[in-house]
Amino acid sequence: MITKREVEYVAGLAKLALTDEERDRFTEDFCGILEHLNRLDSLDTDSVEPIACILPYNNVFREDVVEPSMDGEKVLENAPDSLNGCFRVPRVV
Repeated sequence: MITKREVEYVAGLAKLALTDEERDRFTEDFCGILEHLNRLDSLDTDSVEPIACILPYNNVFREDVVEPSMDGEKVLENAPDSLNGCFRVPRVV
């Protein structure tokens, strides 16, 4: 299982300062998590097919439909600055 020294090591990697109470609590919590994983590991899952999603989604995308675009002049009406039919923005270097 997890030792207090290992909890201190991980806390050091995360640059966390733990009190003695927190170290004890985390050690207990991590041991509980590993216990639970060990129980899950003992389950027979040979007959279970792997899945990517538990919900029956097939294709949630809409059909592509070509529609006319807005007029370029209308798009640029509210632009603070434009040049040759394009938005003009400050140079970024």
